[in-house]
Amino acid sequence: MGSKLKRILIGRPMKSTEIEGEKLSKLKALAVLSSDALSSVAYGTEQILIVLMAAGFSALWYSIPISFAVLGLLLILILSYRQTIFSYPTGGGAYIVAMDNLGRSTGLLAGGSLLVDYILTVAVSSSAGTDAITSAFPMLHDQRVLIALLMITLLTMMNLRGVTESASMLAVPVYLFVASIFVLIVSGLYKYWTGGIHASVPEFGTAVSNVSLFLLLKAFSSGCSALTGVEAVSNAIPNFKPPAERNAAATLVMMGVILCTMFIGISTLAYWYGIAPDPKATVISQIAESTFGRGSLYYLIQGITALILFLAANTAYSAFPLLAFMLAKDKYMPHAFMVRGDRLGFSNGIIFLGAASALLVLGFHGNTESLIPLYAVGVFIPFTLSQLGMMVRWIKHKPQGWVVRFTINTIGMLTTLGITLIFIITKFSHVWFVFVFLPLVMFIFYQIHRHYLNIAEQLRINIDIDKPCIKGSTIVVPVAGVTRVVMNSLSYAKSLTDNVVAVYVGFDDADIERMEKKWEEWNPGVRLITLRSSFRSIIRPLMKFIDTVEWKTSETDHITVLIPQFIPRHWWQNILHNQSSLLLRAYLFNKKDIVIATVPYHLQK
Repeated sequence: MGSKLKRILIGRPMKSTEIEGEKLSKLKALAVLSSDALSSVAYGTEQILIVLMAAGFSALWYSIPISFAVLGLLLILILSYRQTIFSYPTGGGAYIVAMDNLGRSTGLLAGGSLLVDYILTVAVSSSAGTDAITSAFPMLHDQRVLIALLMITLLTMMNLRGVTESASMLAVPVYLFVASIFVLIVSGLYKYWTGGIHASVPEFGTAVSNVSLFLLLKAFSSGCSALTGVEAVSNAIPNFKPPAERNAAATLVMMGVILCTMFIGISTLAYWYGIAPDPKATVISQIAESTFGRGSLYYLIQGITALILFLAANTAYSAFPLLAFMLAKDKYMPHAFMVRGDRLGFSNGIIFLGAASALLVLGFHGNTESLIPLYAVGVFIPFTLSQLGMMVRWIKHKPQGWVVRFTINTIGMLTTLGITLIFIITKFSHVWFVFVFLPLVMFIFYQIHRHYLNIAEQLRINIDIDKPCIKGSTIVVPVAGVTRVVMNSLSYAKSLTDNVVAVYVGFDDADIERMEKKWEEWNPGVRLITLRSSFRSIIRPLMKFIDTVEWKTSETDHITVLIPQFIPRHWWQNILHNQSSLLLRAYLFNKKDIVIATVPYHLQK
């Protein structure tokens, strides 16, 4: 039943040879890896306006120069990550760059920040998508957490089906979103130029007395939330069709051009339309309503915006498993993250990402504004470390034209570092959690790495010296009575060695006498040892007996505890039986360096 449901949900198993078919073309990669960055136009401008409103409505004109400053930073990041793609074509982005040029601790900080960022990407995208739905249908506002969780579940299932299939499903809504935003921008500009808009707009360039440099920097840093997801292309180069680095670089440039156009278009319309942030209606919703009214086009744009905000999380579903794979390969994350599922994706990473982001949505009650500062800090720490790592690389290797590249990365590093500091200073009450969580993540990385090194040291053998030790075998079979289950186990034990002993634990003399008599009548050719338990415990007398056997024979024999166990036909029937065998096995695993085996006997009724 479970296997059939799995096949329905995620599809048929795929052969390992089909992995090349899972590589992405530029158009599909743009949909998968740029959905996060492109969708941020739905809330980037709004984050700027929210900060500026602290100085009053007349300060909203500052959103235009701030938007251009954000685009300037975007240009620097695009150029920088394009250089990273060609320098590190195996992918990994900021983690690989920092690890290679800045050392292990800095690399782990970048990797941990990116992992946190991807988890936050899913949480923010699902929460922002829910906001778009509740803007159009206010009666659903109280159900926003449930809606976000449903979308995370849907995205997780979609990505478990494989990269190519999720890309094919994602391409249509992503390009529909881009088309709808361009239609909105063109229609909005046309309506403004033809005099169809009569809004009260603060005059451009008017001095506002209570606008400080600090406020403008805070608004700029908030607007930089539109830059999230830019690094995803450089992280996921292995997902591209060959030549992977060229296709990745082209995809990055296409994403930058589209994002620039949409972001400045929405910011301009928001200013010309006199849009102010509203907790019950997003900026996109207000612009669409002013342009088209609450007709079919308005609901179409809101629906597509909500869909792309949900699907923006797919960028994280593509990048997180790859980054987790690289960290696991370097022994900083569990090796389970290196395993591909039967659909050739890193399914453990996908499931972990979905579960962690769902917990975040629950913890923050689906509040986008509370999550975005955490999200932005998680983005800009890797941005800064990646730029700094590339600066060190250019100084080390000094390739032709390195001065220009070094200058680009230096400008990018100083800018992203400044934005990170602004976020920390202005929104410390929102982002303090990062300074607790990131050190904890790095501590876990180090502990995992130490564990794997210790394991390797203890398991490693010297092939010239270490040889298998040939011993005999003594098998101890705990029995609860004379049954077919016991007969099956004894038959197997006697096929391995003649040194077989059965052990029975009784609670009183009458029990022990009955068992000894029945065993003598049966006479299976195996000696029976009976033990009395004064405290009605089966495990304690057995352990004492096993200790005695181990002490006497450990140098000459391998000791095996062979546990008989019957398997009911239906799983629910297990709860009707005493699970002493499970308890004994668990205890022996933790306490004894002996062989533990189970001989199953399957019941037919």
